[in-house]
Amino acid sequence: MPFVPTDPLGIDELLAPEDLAIRDTVRGWAADRVLPHIAGWYESGELPGIRELARELGALGALGMSLEGYGCAGASAVQYGLACLELEAADSGIRSLVSVQGSLAMYAIWKYGSEEQKQRWLPGMAAGELIGCFGLTEPDVGSDPAAMRTYAKRDGTDWVLNGRKMWITNGSVAAVAVVWAQTDEGIRGFAVPTDSAGFSAPEIKHKWSLRASVTSELVMDDVRLPADAVLPGVTGLKGPLGCLSHARYGIIWGAMGAARASFEAALDYARTREQFGKPIGGFQLTQAKLADMALELHKGILLAHHLGRRMDAGTLRPEQISFGKLNNVREAIDICRTARTVLGANGISLEYPVMRHATNLESVLTYEGTVEMHQLVLGKALTGLDAFR
Repeated sequence: MPFVPTDPLGIDELLAPEDLAIRDTVRGWAADRVLPHIAGWYESGELPGIRELARELGALGALGMSLEGYGCAGASAVQYGLACLELEAADSGIRSLVSVQGSLAMYAIWKYGSEEQKQRWLPGMAAGELIGCFGLTEPDVGSDPAAMRTYAKRDGTDWVLNGRKMWITNGSVAAVAVVWAQTDEGIRGFAVPTDSAGFSAPEIKHKWSLRASVTSELVMDDVRLPADAVLPGVTGLKGPLGCLSHARYGIIWGAMGAARASFEAALDYARTREQFGKPIGGFQLTQAKLADMALELHKGILLAHHLGRRMDAGTLRPEQISFGKLNNVREAIDICRTARTVLGANGISLEYPVMRHATNLESVLTYEGTVEMHQLVLGKALTGLDAFR
């Protein structure tokens, strides 16, 4: 077998024909619908046509991709991961759109919702006709969601919801917000129609990361909800944390997509950019950088593949998800930074994807669990000692 620079470990041989077909379909869609425009979207700090993109992603089966029923594709965890990798190779904002829709908002309703809630929301969300968001983080509460201040109180048979949520992807375009709130019974989740009186979602501007993504604050002032708005299947933090585990799994793959795009840009540049009479790829220092980037990239993809097989087998643990997110996002950032040095001054130009991916990954490093939180998850698992407090 010949050596393939884009697949030096032969990882494609681990994939079934259906896996490869799904990967190639998503890659082709991203190449056609995202890559020709993404630099402009990023520079202008907007994601125009997000509703049309959502419908197209729904037609691909990418929304709620690994869920069963209600119009969802019922794909394997590995297939969903491959889709995340290809979407984030285009841009982290596009993968975030899909991840928040499917792995957070849809998953919460699918896992913890009533049959009536599932029938009301999931088919439209799977088709991309309805966009969802997931409200957990608050302006003053990030890594300690147990301290959230958003509160829902019973008023007769209704609930009255008050609070704020921050850094919410899809918030300003969502038809439904899954909002987690304190109640007298413990933390509960609510499927909140965004046209409810007292609900608003102002978009957050002036971001220097995830610029081609809709990010919002959720504001709830005496939002009155009927009794059937509460998700009946869970009480306590295990609800939102279970959703986050599902979403973090997609990040493990997605980060490697951003890394791959940056590595391939550096590799192509090194083959053609000439200095001192020959391509810079012919110099030892550049080859060392390319070799090191390839090592971490494909080790990360193997790790993602292994964790995907464990998820498909029902044996994937939250600590292993922390292992994957911590490693792959951190290594992806390092790959982007090294790729930027190969491109020199051109590395900061939006003509190339490297700086865009690097800045996006700074957000991915923090959201859905900071580096420190995942280190402590692993530290507790390794020692049996809780260092969170």
